[in-house]
Amino acid sequence: MARAGVASRRDVERMIADGRIALNGEKLTTPATLLTDLAGVTVDGKAVRPPAAARMFRYYKPQATLTAARDPKGRPTIYDRLPQSLPRLIPVGRLDFMTEGLLLLTNDGELKRQLELPSTGVTRHYRARAFGTVSQAALEALSEGVTIEGMRYGSIDANLERRTGRNCWIQMSLTEGKNREVRRVLEFLGLQVSRLIRTGYGPFSLAGLDPGEVAEVDRNELAHFRNSLK
Repeated sequence: MARAGVASRRDVERMIADGRIALNGEKLTTPATLLTDLAGVTVDGKAVRPPAAARMFRYYKPQATLTAARDPKGRPTIYDRLPQSLPRLIPVGRLDFMTEGLLLLTNDGELKRQLELPSTGVTRHYRARAFGTVSQAALEALSEGVTIEGMRYGSIDANLERRTGRNCWIQMSLTEGKNREVRRVLEFLGLQVSRLIRTGYGPFSLAGLDPGEVAEVDRNELAHFRNSLK
């Protein structure tokens, strides 16, 4: 079902627990159910379509939007901003509410999972504007990883791009993408992040996109990239 773009594996498990998924009219009670195809499977009473060909879109997520389908607090989500003409898409990973930049969207749950796994080693690229003072040496030391309040963060390639007074721009590349990783690491170095932009995810970048814009990845390019994954 993840492959068909219904939802992520974890969300499908929640949907089963909530009694939303049925097979031939009988509600499923365990995600361990083995299926050879999706015939007879429904979600909220609606038939699940067979998996479509994998597609991926580059989206420039604006600030102040949530990477979620809905928000109990009423904050705007990416789905409030995306064009209604798009097929049903799920995000690859998440960006914080105030983080902007490249968010990959796909109709393929298995592709989403591949891209998110740390073991796949897909590099995420960021630019951060921060207030404070930090040396290039301190940034280079992040290549050895760092432990913050018991949380271990792996190797990060970080470079001071430019400095104006006590404001600076820093480029960072990493493969783990843990929750709020960039912000936490820079705060650990004594910096206050005022703007954070994800500029790339693997070979895909923000090039040619303004905030709120979306563009489909060429399917041949996507197939080539997928074949290159570990």
